Amino acid sequence: TAEQLGTIIKYQDILHCFADPIIMLFIGGFMLAIAATKYGLDAKIAKVLLKPFGTQSRFVLLGFIVVTGLFSAFISNTATAAMMLAFLAPVLKALPADGKGKIGLALSIPVAANIGGMATPIGTPPNGIVLKYLEPMGLGMGFGEWIAFMGPITIALLLISWVILLWLFPFKQKTIVLDIPDNSQKGWRTTLVYITFFATIIMWLFDKNLGLKTNAVAMLPVAVFCATGIITKRDLEQISWSVLWMVAGGFALGVALNKSGLAANVVAAIPFNTWPPLLVIIGSGLLCYAMANFISHTATAALLVPILAAVAVGLMNDPVSAEALGSVGGVATLLVGVAIASSVGMVLPISTPPNALAYATGLIEQKNMVKVGLIVGAVSLLLGYAVLIVLGTNGLL
Repeated sequence: TAEQLGTIIKYQDILHCFADPIIMLFIGGFMLAIAATKYGLDAKIAKVLLKPFGTQSRFVLLGFIVVTGLFSAFISNTATAAMMLAFLAPVLKALPADGKGKIGLALSIPVAANIGGMATPIGTPPNGIVLKYLEPMGLGMGFGEWIAFMGPITIALLLISWVILLWLFPFKQKTIVLDIPDNSQKGWRTTLVYITFFATIIMWLFDKNLGLKTNAVAMLPVAVFCATGIITKRDLEQISWSVLWMVAGGFALGVALNKSGLAANVVAAIPFNTWPPLLVIIGSGLLCYAMANFISHTATAALLVPILAAVAVGLMNDPVSAEALGSVGGVATLLVGVAIASSVGMVLPISTPPNALAYATGLIEQKNMVKVGLIVGAVSLLLGYAVLIVLGTNGLL
C-alpha cells in the first residue's frame, strides 16, 4: 500500500535525487553551453576547426562530422545540431539540386551529434545515468577515464559514418566554400568565458590526477558566470530543466525499485542466472536500441538502467553467474552498453531532436534517414559491444 511504501521509501531519499552529483554535473555543462552561445564562442571555435578541412566536398563533410561530434561531446546535441545546420544552410542552397551530396551533409549533423554525445559524461544524459549506477558498485569512472575509453570508439564511429555517407550520397560538386560569420563579442566578459570554458574542460579531463570531483568542477562556471553577470536569470531559463528532472526521475525510480524490494522481486521472477551472460548483455542492448528509436534516449536509459543494475547485482551475488558475467566484461559491459545503444538509436525523425531538426530542412526523406540510421546503428552496436567485451575481458574496463 501507499502507507507501507511511505515507511520504506523516505521522502529525503527521493529528494536527494534532484541534487545528485550527476545533476550538478549537467547543470555545469548547460551553463558552459549557454555562455558559449551567448558570447559567440561556439561559432568562433567552429570556424577555426572547420578551416583545416579545406574546400574539397568530401573533406568538408568530414569537417562537419568531426566538429559536430566534438561540440556535442560538451554541448547539448540539440543546440549543436541547430548551430551546425545554421552554418550549413547557405552551403546546402548552393549545391546542385539534383546532387545527393546535400542529403549526406544534412544527415551528417544528426548522425555526428548523436554519436559525439557518447564521448563524455555530459555529452548525453544516458552517460550520466550509467555512471550514477556504476559508482556504488565500485566501478565509477572519472571524466577523463570515460573519455579515454569512449573517445576512441566515438572517433572510430564518426569516421565510419563519414565513409557510409560518402558511399550512399556521393557529391556531384567537388568543392564547397564555407563562409561562417564570426559573431563573437568583445570585452572582458568574453575573455572570462574563454578562460572558464577551457579551465573547466581541463579540470574535467584531469579530474583524477588533480583529486577533483567532476560535479565540484561543474560548479566553477556556475559560480563565475552568475557572480559576474555573464549569465542572467533570463539565461537560466535556457537550461533544459525538463531533461534534468527526467534524469532525476530515473534516479528516483531506481531508489524506489531498490528500497521497495520490487527490483529484487523482478530479478527473482526472471531466471537471469540461468541465461548466458552474453545473452543478457546483447539482449539488453538490442532492447535499449529498439526503445531509443521511438522514445527519448534519456527516458530509455532512465527506465532500463535501474532494472539492469538490479539484474547485475543479482548476477554478481551468484558465484557461477558472477564468473560467467566477468568472462565477458562484467557489470560495466552490461551498463555502459546501454549508454552506447541508447545514443545510436536514430532511425526516425522522432528518434532524437537533432534528427527532427535535420528532417525539418526538407532535404531528407524518411527512407534515407531510416537507411542511414539502421546502418550506422548496426555498426555502432557491433563495434561498441566488441570493444566493451574485449576490454572488459582483459580487465581494462
